[in-house]
Amino acid sequence: MEKEIAIIDNNSLARLGLENLLEEIVPNITIRTFGSYAELMSDTPDMFVHYFVSIQIYLEHTTFFLRKKNRTVVLCNEETQAQLPQGVLSLNTNQDEQHMVKSILKLHQQGHQNGHPGMPHAPAQTQMPLQNDLSMREIEVLSLVARGFINKEIADKLNISLTTVITHRKNITEKLGIKSVSGLTIYAVMRGYVEADSI
Repeated sequence: MEKEIAIIDNNSLARLGLENLLEEIVPNITIRTFGSYAELMSDTPDMFVHYFVSIQIYLEHTTFFLRKKNRTVVLCNEETQAQLPQGVLSLNTNQDEQHMVKSILKLHQQGHQNGHPGMPHAPAQTQMPLQNDLSMREIEVLSLVARGFINKEIADKLNISLTTVITHRKNITEKLGIKSVSGLTIYAVMRGYVEADSI
């Protein structure tokens, strides 16, 4: 059976944003969105490998999600996170894209380390561009991009010109077919070029 992730949030913009981000992280999984708990219930609510649910919906229907505790991630902010029982997985949605990617990757790693399903596995090596597609210098540049450095800082760190950094970034983008910084970050973490903790 095909694995599916459910996003349950009455905010359509939040659903769309998270859906797009998750599609970059786990491109080979179906992501289904629901605007309410009732919509989820009218579908096949027990079939999902993960549930990303707004804190409001979670608190109104805690019984259902507690039975799926290891597969549920509550979408909240720093203030509302305090309302959650200890041990509930949560994702702070009030952070920039880079930190959001880092948080999702940490949830993925944490889940697997604790014996929980965590996030679905990243695409198999054969589905991602081959490691030798990038030169050693391009890997260095990619690693620094993933860690949040801007072009000027990368040039200074690697003792190369700004133009060379830009050329390397262009080559990386063309070789991998990944344009966004968050996509490059995910690729670098999944390839082991950087640790999720360092981004």
